[in-house]
Amino acid sequence: MENNNESAHRAVRTVTMDVVVAALIFALGALVVYESIRLGSGWDENGPQAGYFPFYTGLLVCISGAVVFVQGLFKLKSDAKVFVRLGQFRQVLVILLPSVAYMLGVQLIGIYVPSAVFIGLFMKIVGKYSWLRSAVVGPSVSVIAFLLFEVWFKIPLPKGPFEKLIGY
Repeated sequence: MENNNESAHRAVRTVTMDVVVAALIFALGALVVYESIRLGSGWDENGPQAGYFPFYTGLLVCISGAVVFVQGLFKLKSDAKVFVRLGQFRQVLVILLPSVAYMLGVQLIGIYVPSAVFIGLFMKIVGKYSWLRSAVVGPSVSVIAFLLFEVWFKIPLPKGPFEKLIGY
């Protein structure tokens, strides 16, 4: 168990997050500017090209990100407000990392199998349910969702090899 003094040192400051997020926002704006230039961001005989308005929007996003970044750099030495402590961040990661894995799973192999695995493992690891209950509920929810969307309402959702194996 960490003592409070050690826990206070194992934290991310608000100003650090400001700088990191500002850099990410700037990068997003720069990507928009780059793609707008690639598409054509000028004005031709027919009016504005496809990238004209996105170019200026991306430019405003870059400027905003740069301003927040510079403001954050000026406050780096003086601002000690804590954004998140290590223990709190671990709790966020317990939700975030499996959710990211689930999203990737849906993209790679459809929605039903990753949903069954995600629900079952989440029940076991986070909810502390038994393996039996987790192994029954996860697949059951996916089967019910499959029947509801694919069979009854005829709404196709992302599918993978398992669904092709059963003829869908």
